[in-house]
Amino acid sequence: MLRFRAALSALLLSILISPSNTAIAQARQLPQATLQVGKHNITVEIAADDASRSYGLMYRQSLPDNHGMLFVFDHLEQPCFWMKNTPLPLTIAFIQPNGNIVNLADMAPKTTDPHCAAKPILYALEMAQGWFRDHNITAGDQIKGLPQ
Repeated sequence: MLRFRAALSALLLSILISPSNTAIAQARQLPQATLQVGKHNITVEIAADDASRSYGLMYRQSLPDNHGMLFVFDHLEQPCFWMKNTPLPLTIAFIQPNGNIVNLADMAPKTTDPHCAAKPILYALEMAQGWFRDHNITAGDQIKGLPQ
């Protein structure tokens, strides 16, 4: 009986802290903002600390239309991103402090291939793969409403 209770407790704990539940809980805790990308308004979750930037969109099974994640860094840097534990195909835009997009990169799900900023940036924006292409947004375009 004791062994059964221990197994049941372990099972319940694993369900409670499963990656999908953790991702859902984290998504609810992150602040959100509306940005303007070209003529389009998008809603972003803001990942502005080490923990939220590290976790990013891992384990998410979907993103609502016109939603993404904005990574905000403490200072200019040239970060690299990868997709380990992220099942969604994404495109990332690397963004300078003035809002100009430096470069874009398509990222395949569940890979560890690095995708890096071409220049020092302060922001990175992940959207569903193809969102930037479908909305005619390219390097050099500007994103407005970024947090200061």
